[in-house]
Amino acid sequence: MFDFKKEYKEYYLPKNVPSVVTVPAANFLAVTGTGDPNTPDGAYQQALAKLYAVAYTLKMSYKTDYRIAGFFEYVVPPLEGFWRLEGKMLTDKSKLEWISVIRLPDFITPEHVQWAKETAAKKKMLDCADVTFRRVDEGLCVQILHQGSYDDEPATIARMEQFMQENGYQTDFADGRLHHEIYLSDPRKTAPEKLKTVIRLPIRKA
Repeated sequence: MFDFKKEYKEYYLPKNVPSVVTVPAANFLAVTGTGDPNTPDGAYQQALAKLYAVAYTLKMSYKTDYRIAGFFEYVVPPLEGFWRLEGKMLTDKSKLEWISVIRLPDFITPEHVQWAKETAAKKKMLDCADVTFRRVDEGLCVQILHQGSYDDEPATIARMEQFMQENGYQTDFADGRLHHEIYLSDPRKTAPEKLKTVIRLPIRKA
């Protein structure tokens, strides 16, 4: 079964030291929102429920009468998030702006997503209207594997910034480019100090 993490290790399983990578364009399911991701039943948690409902509807479509050309079985990729942080973690998390995403195989089209949204809405009794098909072309980035609590990320980002300074790069948040995280661990089942998160920052030559 196709697994994005195994097939694209360069992007999903980096080392715990900063490295430069050019990320190819990819398609995602996405929900955009604002607010503290830790708020129970808040906008962020609701977004995740919708994303996973649609993602698994697409994954299991082969067991229905709905046919997707070129379909092959795959593992649903890990949750990812784009954050408008201007390079820094905000202390007031209620003002965080985020785009929560789950990557899609290339054979999934906007029409397939629309079918999955309608199907998931009926089956799960969820309003999936704000789930969208989104194509993201990240381009040149610096990334690292962060292990530990999300609240400890500033120290890791500082290492990334030092790496950029030493190698002639600087962050580039122009044209809608955002701080990007890939969540390799389930925080409901993993101790904070063991959480693994890919942190990726858009960069350009200084």
